[in-house]
Amino acid sequence: MIKRPLKPHLESQFKKLPKEIKFCKRCVMSNQRPRISFDKEGICGPCRYTEMKHKGIINYKKRKILLEKLLDKHRSKNGEYDVIVPCSGGKDSSTIAHKLKHEWGMTPLCVTFSPPVYTDIGRKNLQNLIYSGFDHKLITPNGKLYKLLAKLSFIYIGDHEEIFDRGQMNGPISEALNNKVKLVMYGENGELEYGGDIGTIDFKGMPWDYYEKIYFSTPLEKIIEIAKKDKYFDYYGIDLKPGNLNIFKLPPINKLKKNGIEFHWWGFYNKWMPQENYYYAVQNAGFEANPEGRMEGTYSKYAQLDDATDAILYYMMFIKYGFGRATSDAAHEIRDGHISREEGVSLVQRFDGEFPERSFKTFLDYVDLESNEFWEIVDRFRLKHIWEKQGNTWKLRKQVT
Repeated sequence: MIKRPLKPHLESQFKKLPKEIKFCKRCVMSNQRPRISFDKEGICGPCRYTEMKHKGIINYKKRKILLEKLLDKHRSKNGEYDVIVPCSGGKDSSTIAHKLKHEWGMTPLCVTFSPPVYTDIGRKNLQNLIYSGFDHKLITPNGKLYKLLAKLSFIYIGDHEEIFDRGQMNGPISEALNNKVKLVMYGENGELEYGGDIGTIDFKGMPWDYYEKIYFSTPLEKIIEIAKKDKYFDYYGIDLKPGNLNIFKLPPINKLKKNGIEFHWWGFYNKWMPQENYYYAVQNAGFEANPEGRMEGTYSKYAQLDDATDAILYYMMFIKYGFGRATSDAAHEIRDGHISREEGVSLVQRFDGEFPERSFKTFLDYVDLESNEFWEIVDRFRLKHIWEKQGNTWKLRKQVT
């Protein structure tokens, strides 16, 4: 059910996208990715950063010493929790938790914010990690509210997982406060690894003000304001109170600073290699790849396996920015030297923008939409400089070659 008429979308990142579409000359990434930068030679920021990683410009021996000092500072002597690890049960978080415990003698508490719809393999991988020897906290929000906020986020910003992302970014931080643990260890700096603000290159973690700006900048309050006027909350029988939203909001920054909570990236101290994380997690944490084979929209079968609606997120990325999950996966593997650019282009042309048939019904049921409503929403997020309509078919104006 969509209340009529649909209001203009609230996707603010569109305004900053360059009108001329370009692709990195070294990988396959598009300049339509929000906040990404390209240099004069046509090389994207993540490629330049990866070059620094692999050519020894970043001194990981020195950074390992910094990591040792950091962990020595926080390590408990009596077995109490001394580090929070945001954990989906995926290859990356499983690797980080296992190494912190077994290589560094830390006592991690793994914290998971429940995805919209668990997959069987996602739940199994999380259980495998727990059974390999970890304490774990699962945060599960009010299901009725969670579903509605996902629906509203999809309608107004074309991203139903925005509310899930907020929970993922807030949950471990809140648990650090609740358990009086001062260290939170996230995985990689996505701004550097995938494309964003290259100015964060020397950040061990993210200053809280910047963290809030990057991860909590979407107009949740505006979405809720519009939804209230359109009586969505009345329709779904939700008596929304301000405190109901705290689970999706960052705790007050002054409180985090006062309690000495520190946010750090494992990928600052250690060279971030997703494929190596996969092999490590398989060997040490019982991680298993997708038994159904590759994920929809890409060729990979071992990343982001926990959420049954995840493929819709990547399909919407393709709609909004003209590139999808295959582009993201191939770009990273080109940078790390696992495939050539030619191979990456072929994979993108084959899999990018594939419609997620397996996920579609699950998604529609979750957000309570009909198929025709879905497509009406989708078409609102097609930008004219990215898409053109030929007859009844939408075509990208420019593709990677």
